[in-house]
Amino acid sequence: MTYVVTDNCIACKYTDCVEVCPVDCFYEGTNMLVIHPDECIDCGVCEPECPADAIRPDTEPGMEQWVTFNREYSEKWPVIITQKDPLPDAEARDGETDKLEKYFKPEPGTGG
Repeated sequence: MTYVVTDNCIACKYTDCVEVCPVDCFYEGTNMLVIHPDECIDCGVCEPECPADAIRPDTEPGMEQWVTFNREYSEKWPVIITQKDPLPDAEARDGETDKLEKYFKPEPGTGG
């Protein structure tokens, strides 16, 4: 099992999860985070830290696409280990549907 970040993170980018990760497997895009599925040790400490409920185990139905997505972008984006402020519209965007189509940006974040 591994954990992955889903579209609930897009346009929110809460980073509470990165500070508790013991293996630094989070990577930062401009408006979301991803987890490298091969680096995640399945400890699960990040999942309850996410205010947007965007971190899910890959054993849930429909997670295959998110494993692929997380793998692809974790190999393009910089690692993030330090908590940052969420995006300005995070509260307003939290819980929206179709965020991948509406808001996703493939550019890397700054990491750190």
